Amino acid sequence: MKKIFILALTAVAFLQNCKGQKSEKSIAQTKEMKGQTIYDFSVESLDGGKINFADFKGKKILIVNTASECGFTPQYEGLEKLSKDYKENLVVIGFPANNFGGQEPGSNTEIATFCQKNFGVTFPMAAKVSVKGEDIAPIFKFLTEKELNGVKNSSVMWNFTKFLIDENGTLIDSFASTTTPESESITKYLK
Repeated sequence: MKKIFILALTAVAFLQNCKGQKSEKSIAQTKEMKGQTIYDFSVESLDGGKINFADFKGKKILIVNTASECGFTPQYEGLEKLSKDYKENLVVIGFPANNFGGQEPGSNTEIATFCQKNFGVTFPMAAKVSVKGEDIAPIFKFLTEKELNGVKNSSVMWNFTKFLIDENGTLIDSFASTTTPESESITKYLK
């Protein structure tokens, strides 16, 4: 029993020591990305094309990690409304991700069909990415690390986490999944 206790205590101490440390790969990626702005990013779209963030200079950008089988999936409706209501000065971009509970299991084609059929989504949708962990997409690394975005550290804790970028490419803030697209917390920046 004493050995089990000591082993458990050692494991806890080890995990606490590792907490917050980055892998060599992550450190190298951060160094490589330093000095980039949101406008340096280009990502694959759901249909295999490209979404070039430089095309959105002068507009605000709302980036959202999405999932088709999540309790927050109905937020697609609010995102589409926001996209249409503020189309002159806002671009909404969805990033499907399967990081949380396997709630985005579909292929890019299946995701596109789901979004169109169920919510009439017309805003740009990126190809499925990872939004956390060792395989985090570079754009989400940028959005979540103050060292890169110059504003704040944040985490993508669940599907439908939102990141609002101003018209100059600077991160304004991030919003939890529970913050709906039509929330005053977001729309106050769009008026």
